[in-house]
Amino acid sequence: MQKILLLLCTLVCVVTANAQNNFNVVVKNQQSQLPVNNVNIQVKGTKNIVTTDENGIANLKNIPNGKQILVVNCIGFESKTVMLSFPLNQTNPYEILLNLSEDELEEVIISSTRTSRSIKNTPTRVETIELEEIDEKSNMRPANVSMILHESTGIAVQQTSATSGNASIRIQGLDGRYTQLLKDGYASFGNFASGLSVLEIPPLDLAQVEIIKGPSSTLYGAGAIAGVVNFISRTPKEKADYNFIVNQSNVGQTNIGGFTMKRNKKFGYSLLALVNFQKPYDVDNDDFTELPKSKDFTIHPKIFIYPNERTSIIFGNSFTTSDKTGGDIYLIKDGPTSNHTYFENNNTSRNTTTFDLSTKPNEKDLFRVKSSFNYFKRKIGTPGYLFNGSNYNFYNDVSYLKNLENQSLIFGGNLIYDNFKERDASDAKDFKTKTAGLYVQQTLDISEKLKLENGIRADITQYGNNLYNKTDFFLLPRVSALYNFTEKWSSRIGGGLGYKTPTLFTEQTETFQYQNLNPLSNVESEKSYGGTADVNFKTSIGEDWLISLNQMFFYTRINNSTILLQNASQNFYFSNTTEAVDSKGFETNAKLIFKDNFKLFAGYTFTNAKANYLPIIQEIRLLPKNRLNLALLYEKEKNIKLGLEGYFTDRQYLYNNFQTPSYWEFGFMAEKYFGKISFFINAENFTDTRQSRYKSVVNGSHTNPTFDDIWTHTEGRTFNAGIKLRL
Repeated sequence: MQKILLLLCTLVCVVTANAQNNFNVVVKNQQSQLPVNNVNIQVKGTKNIVTTDENGIANLKNIPNGKQILVVNCIGFESKTVMLSFPLNQTNPYEILLNLSEDELEEVIISSTRTSRSIKNTPTRVETIELEEIDEKSNMRPANVSMILHESTGIAVQQTSATSGNASIRIQGLDGRYTQLLKDGYASFGNFASGLSVLEIPPLDLAQVEIIKGPSSTLYGAGAIAGVVNFISRTPKEKADYNFIVNQSNVGQTNIGGFTMKRNKKFGYSLLALVNFQKPYDVDNDDFTELPKSKDFTIHPKIFIYPNERTSIIFGNSFTTSDKTGGDIYLIKDGPTSNHTYFENNNTSRNTTTFDLSTKPNEKDLFRVKSSFNYFKRKIGTPGYLFNGSNYNFYNDVSYLKNLENQSLIFGGNLIYDNFKERDASDAKDFKTKTAGLYVQQTLDISEKLKLENGIRADITQYGNNLYNKTDFFLLPRVSALYNFTEKWSSRIGGGLGYKTPTLFTEQTETFQYQNLNPLSNVESEKSYGGTADVNFKTSIGEDWLISLNQMFFYTRINNSTILLQNASQNFYFSNTTEAVDSKGFETNAKLIFKDNFKLFAGYTFTNAKANYLPIIQEIRLLPKNRLNLALLYEKEKNIKLGLEGYFTDRQYLYNNFQTPSYWEFGFMAEKYFGKISFFINAENFTDTRQSRYKSVVNGSHTNPTFDDIWTHTEGRTFNAGIKLRL
């Protein structure tokens, strides 16, 4: 009997041992065919689970005989089930292909490099601010895009006037005149028109913002020394889209706006309309406004025509008018008296007409014509002084995109005419620039891992006034490379040349409203070279966590730079210097996502920018060496959104060589959805960081004041609340 029992036990053990199977598997991306790591594979109904390594390989052990269902999950990919019958006769690992999830398939398409590639496959380093973040920031500042850019790593919105609130955009510490601003690829904000540009671009119709840092003149010609910011508008879909917003703040600002769009097979339209009112606001009771009294209005209709499936024609016309008056708050409210006479009035009108024709000669190629005419008029008034100028800008671009099996070729040319005229002045600051350019660009997919993008532009530019005229020729190469080490690791490196034609309209001259400023005379174009390099890492941790890191280094050198000087008559004038301006540093960005609900963002910028022509202290003024951005967001889609932000800004040198203190600022926002309606509240700078807490911004008497450089908030804390309607 004992022998029989022993024999039965032995047979059971043998059968059981044979019933346990090992299974080797490799998981790949269906689209790229690259291995996917951190994929969880589980035998359904058991606790038998493994995770793929960096080569996409995993080994499942102790799988029973018979039909088994394997459940495959990975963040960013669609879940998959595989039914197999064991035992299997394996000589090679079993291959499982995963499709990208719907969110991942809706890839960010980049238009600023002209190739319309996804951001993952674009060798040029492009940063994007997407619709979700634009929507969040528009709760804070519905009137303009300043808040969207202010909170981006490596970008600063520099206020240039204490009383009127005018501002410019700096990239990597360089003056705002070196940043090229575009709206849908149109360069409508250059030269004189750049002074109030960031305050006159509403965010309500934006789909995304694309930012290229470093010299980008190969792509867009003069002015793109520090980089390019391209504001991309939304395009209509067959389903109608109606968006409305009403906002009110404690500082006296009211915003009412709407955006709507729709298309059918042959026609489409979009319409943006926004009106803003601001009461004069004096937070520190020094009798001078931190926020000017203002009223602004913008309307931007577009007509879309689709003659056939391969052709689209877009006509657009954007009109903006603005009237801002800052200064002595008693004068603004009640009129001037003998003790209250100071004011600064900015009255502007901007009209931009655009035309865009795109047609596909075949399935792969694209022929495109873009044309715009921009008219900008601005009056600046202070006691006893009036500056009255108009700027006309024509922009025309023709390009052909040829897509081959493993490369894209772009051939194109453009013509730009820019003409500034000062009215009612004996010593007019008139200036005219004409530029003709040809460019070619190649984007080459050498392999799945290595992609190159190189291009060259040849520009002939003529500029001058009644004092002098000059013609320059520029040959501007640029090269970029993208290398994908693995699914998790990638790197981009790129560099090129740039130039900037002379202009009177800079951050410094804006601060004194161009008073006592001589016309340009014998001033030449500035030239630059530079580049960026980065390393990017992205991975998932288990099923719930996603982490991404980006480390970027940058360097730009500007030669023949123009500097502002003062002569014996106390008049200001520009001149070129042989000493260079250098900007170098790095940006670190980290993003941590938990279950798609909690998102933590951190960004750090180190900038070491020096103007070698400055005596003693060569650091560029109003530039912090260290800046830290922190944001924590909780979101339950179409239900609630909560956000907490904190920003640290290091000490800065002022133009008088004094240093400012460093400071922190914090903000909070919340939005609650009720179907098609949402309510939002926002507390910006709720710790009330402001410049007047350290020293009064206004100096001198009420009738003849002077103002300090602006290096932080002047208006203090701001609370606002509003309602959005989406139909």
